[in-house]
Amino acid sequence: MSDELFAAVVAHTAVREQTDDAAIIATVLRVETALADAQGQAGDLDEAAVAAVRRACEAAADIDVAGLARDTALGGNPVIPLVAELRRLADPHTDAVHRGATSQDVLDTALMLMARDSVGTVAADLDRAVTSLDGIASGDHTVMGRTLMQSAVPLPFAEKVGIWRRGLTDTSERLRTVATGLPVQLGGPVGDGSTFGAHYADIRAGLADKLGLVDAPSWHTVRLPVADLASVLATASGVVGKVALDVVLMAQTEVAEVREATDDRGGSSSMPHKSNPIAAISARASARRAPHLASHLFAQMEQEHERAAGAWHAEWSALVDLLRATGSAAWWLAESLVSLEIDPDAMERHR
Repeated sequence: MSDELFAAVVAHTAVREQTDDAAIIATVLRVETALADAQGQAGDLDEAAVAAVRRACEAAADIDVAGLARDTALGGNPVIPLVAELRRLADPHTDAVHRGATSQDVLDTALMLMARDSVGTVAADLDRAVTSLDGIASGDHTVMGRTLMQSAVPLPFAEKVGIWRRGLTDTSERLRTVATGLPVQLGGPVGDGSTFGAHYADIRAGLADKLGLVDAPSWHTVRLPVADLASVLATASGVVGKVALDVVLMAQTEVAEVREATDDRGGSSSMPHKSNPIAAISARASARRAPHLASHLFAQMEQEHERAAGAWHAEWSALVDLLRATGSAAWWLAESLVSLEIDPDAMERHR
């Protein structure tokens, strides 16, 4: 089943490709390769074993996704059948694959790696939106300030835009701060690292270095990195939604102080005279999905002992959807602001 139709509005972002099934598989394979490399560097695997794991990961890149999905349902996560295939491909070095690790180590680390790259994409689109604001704010135009949806007193339009700009700039910086702090997860079956032997600390540090993530003690049932992502992504969507809402309100027919000047979008199926600010509307639609997804992730923080029975599993798709929703909101807002035109005469009439 495809979700292309609705995703064209609420997941319209490069983040979607960065988080699709192929990307998840590729990232898991990247983690498995880096783990073997780190174990080789620590002296726990010889060169032949490391090379065998690397070749197996390269070969598994073409794995049948539909078949992997069927097998995922049998074990409860995609790492189990993927590791089975890697061990088959790495023969006779089957014991070098996934050595000491548990499925959660690999999947959590893969999701952190994926989130780091996706958050970078979101921040870049916010930067593009900010750049567009610099042109919009030029001039000495004055606009009516509005409080509680009523006319208040005039203020410089540049100041109104400046508030948008500061919010988006601060949000971009917060996203990048969280992204640079995302950690690896490596602790083995119960999180204490004992299955990695005496070189556990070196292996974990090596894995973090090879993936560009932070070396950190096992956090497998204390989900602070996921909570941090949920918070910053929902916050980013909130800021985007505020700016998009202002654009929608200012573009109302009776106000008409701004418009999205595009020829290829914003039409109506029944009213050809309309030109809807569809990019700002789509930014709002995407952003409005974020609070629910973030709250869902927060609800999974209460986890049993050394492995959650369901709460961990419930995070995966919600985190992916939150990344996509926030990415879509940022992309659409940038598109709206790139095309935004102001009408100084309309601003003057409403003062």
